[in-house]
Amino acid sequence: MNIPTVAITGVPDPLPEGLVVLDVREDDEWRAGHVEGAVHIPLGDLGERVAEVPTDQQVLVVCKVGGRSARATGWLAQRGVEAVNLDGGMLEWEGAGRPMVSEDGEAPRVV
Repeated sequence: MNIPTVAITGVPDPLPEGLVVLDVREDDEWRAGHVEGAVHIPLGDLGERVAEVPTDQQVLVVCKVGGRSARATGWLAQRGVEAVNLDGGMLEWEGAGRPMVSEDGEAPRVV
């Protein structure tokens, strides 16, 4: 299966209305830094929480580097979700200077 993928340069800044960001990283990674407004469902929970993923909007799937999000993107695409993997993940997001928020009281960062 060919995984739909986009480079950070292909992601509009700011993000357009109607684009959902799905972060499939683990809780500690999420708390350290994530895209504001993103939906957080760790990859291991995606099967049981798939109903939380919108099926009527495009979904940009992110993880730290792009491996977990590629797996999630392929799985979601097989279920009819218009999902796209962010190549390079949150490391590329952070490296491009895109805005992030944290949940742990420290400056947002990718761990």
